[in-house]
Amino acid sequence: MPKLYIKYMVSQRCKMMVKAGFKKLGLHYSTVALGEFIVEEDISLSQREELKIFLLKSRLELMDDKKSILVERVKNAGPQKVEEIFLKSQLVKCSYLLIRFFSVR
Repeated sequence: MPKLYIKYMVSQRCKMMVKAGFKKLGLHYSTVALGEFIVEEDISLSQREELKIFLLKSRLELMDDKKSILVERVKNAGPQKVEEIFLKSQLVKCSYLLIRFFSVR
């Protein structure tokens, strides 16, 4: 099953638009994540071009280049990881301050 990567797909609204485009083109998908679609069947070149045109009208972009796909995946994963690291560091700081506060008394 081919996986398609879509640039600028950052919200639920974008997901809904892309799902509508797939339905309009008669394409079936099994999994949808932000920026990714797993298609159940192989897509012909004409279907791929129609999908590209539909996405461009919606201000989205079907990505073909492996390098840009990797960059987009890192960008999409980045904020979550950064937030996770930040929260862990805040928890460590809080624990450290509590230990210091109670050990002084």
